Amino acid sequence: MKKIFPCVVGLGYVGLPVFISLKKKFQVIGFDIDKKRVQDLNHQIDVNNEFKNYQLKLSNKSIITNKESNLKKCNFFIVTVPTPINNNKIPNLRYIVSAFKTIGKYIKKDDIIFLESTVFPGTTEYICKKIIKKNKNVKFHIGYSSERINPGDKIHNISKINKVVSIKHNKKIIPSIKKVYNCISKKIIMTENIKEAELSKLIENTQRDLNIALMNELMILCHKTNLDFNEVIRLAKTKWNFLNFSPGLVGGHCLPVDPYYLSYYANKFNFKTKVTLAGRNTNNSMEKFIYEKICKKIINKKMINKKIIIAGLTYKPNVADLRNSLANKIFKRLKKLVPSIVAYDPTINHNLAKKLNIETNFKNIKKADMFIILVQHNKFKNIYMHVKKYKNKKILDFHS
Repeated sequence: MKKIFPCVVGLGYVGLPVFISLKKKFQVIGFDIDKKRVQDLNHQIDVNNEFKNYQLKLSNKSIITNKESNLKKCNFFIVTVPTPINNNKIPNLRYIVSAFKTIGKYIKKDDIIFLESTVFPGTTEYICKKIIKKNKNVKFHIGYSSERINPGDKIHNISKINKVVSIKHNKKIIPSIKKVYNCISKKIIMTENIKEAELSKLIENTQRDLNIALMNELMILCHKTNLDFNEVIRLAKTKWNFLNFSPGLVGGHCLPVDPYYLSYYANKFNFKTKVTLAGRNTNNSMEKFIYEKICKKIINKKMINKKIIIAGLTYKPNVADLRNSLANKIFKRLKKLVPSIVAYDPTINHNLAKKLNIETNFKNIKKADMFIILVQHNKFKNIYMHVKKYKNKKILDFHS
């Protein structure tokens, strides 16, 4: 087995945990085109607040860079770039195309490339592979490994989860692949079926999106019929096979996106899915539902002229990510209605919060009359304790 020099392309929520895992045993290159991100990480600062300073300390001569020339020595590439959708809900692969064009400049004989971004089946073998072949006429190996990073989850972190690793079987490269991925995750599940692995990732997130949508729909039904949703769920949970999902605001980069990738793939084969996107309308409608509930509460309780705090702007609890956040969209709508309303979220990086005019210090908002909680961060325990002390203060809890 030849010496392995890994490179992680993309150092966001997915790529950074991979890089941190690999630098413990390998001389690894962390590559990202975002100069500010590279600069921050080299100063041991993670603006996503997923890792502490000491965890970002480099070892084994590893480096974090935005200079392409540093990729020359690498022979094992792991691509972890975003896969968004366009305004018309069509998959946008521009980041993947860019990443593979960059790798294609430095690929060498028998190098190994793994795509970890969430994509529709065929992307790895028919799109990414062709991009490399256009740049270099050399024999290389390409595979797919679905990422299962769950930001904010300290229990199911990257080292404790099972990881699907798919590549066409080759006795010469399998030891190298296992050596790398065993360094990343607790258990790897090998398969030669790359397209099946790509589809499995889409199914994981689409299933969750649909289940949350069902809970959201039932919560709305209970609201309209004056029934206690929490009591309904408490009773339903007593059945042994009840699936325990909670209603909430569904945002981020995965659940609001992946069902569209799955539907797009089905449409390519003239198969119109009926269930795949069923939850999207419901989950997207939660922005309007929560917004209207808040407006009624504010007006009915005559709070519109009081000091109101919107607590929690990120897309999920205990995560600093504002991407596709319905909570943030609700705040922006409320700000137009009540200009004096203030946003509070202590999970967001201080510099970013300052730029967006978001308060991160509880001391500066504790005199508020009403706290509207949209996302239930652990750090909000102080809000509940504070409000209990004062009868004139109120809490509206709409957390996801």
